[in-house]
Amino acid sequence: MPKPHVICHMTSSVDGRIKIKRWSTVDVEGHVEKAYEEIHDKLEGDAWICGRITMQGYAMGEAPPAYDGPAIPRTDFVARRAERYAIGLDAHGKMNWGTRNDITGDHVVMVLTESVSDAHLDALRRAGVSYIFGGRDAIDVARVLGILGTTFGIKRLLVEGGGRINGSFLKAGAIDEISLLLAPAVDGLVGTPTVFDYTGEPDDATAKRLAVKLVSTEVLDGGIVWLRHTVAMAV
Repeated sequence: MPKPHVICHMTSSVDGRIKIKRWSTVDVEGHVEKAYEEIHDKLEGDAWICGRITMQGYAMGEAPPAYDGPAIPRTDFVARRAERYAIGLDAHGKMNWGTRNDITGDHVVMVLTESVSDAHLDALRRAGVSYIFGGRDAIDVARVLGILGTTFGIKRLLVEGGGRINGSFLKAGAIDEISLLLAPAVDGLVGTPTVFDYTGEPDDATAKRLAVKLVSTEVLDGGIVWLRHTVAMAV
């Protein structure tokens, strides 16, 4: 099965920054959050993915106890199949789920590296949380997408991370579409995360290889503009 169709769905200020809580004028009115969730549903993804910082708000369990059982093989674990999946990137196994294995009905799948502890894997198994391995010490985006498509049958994935998560997908050439809610706000603070952030040298050629095409615009309540772009990357 081919990789899922990947849509990066985000909200940003006019200057491309994504710390919504800093924009009191639009956040208080509630337009931003409402619009984001409505468009999220319209995009009809069968899975969404974000990083550890965002997902941590859902994982409220305690740290797992010491584990003295047999070594757990570093192979993907499917606890169950579901109509929709909530996928979290947690390379070093820092999130603790307790007994929770879904977010509003979306089954949780964690993306780990092989460096995580047996105790963490045991806790995920006991909680009924699925997990896959994205690499030995670092997460390989292409590998992850291949597993999500082949093992879970995911066809349409919404990337809703912070700038670094989004940037890693962009740099890997994995994003097919951008869904951006442009809010009537300006942040301006130097160093504030943006829609896409990745590390590289000043002459990094990723941006030059991107072909971004506007396919639709729509003005929403509160002066928010919904922009949709297709994205292609030259080889």
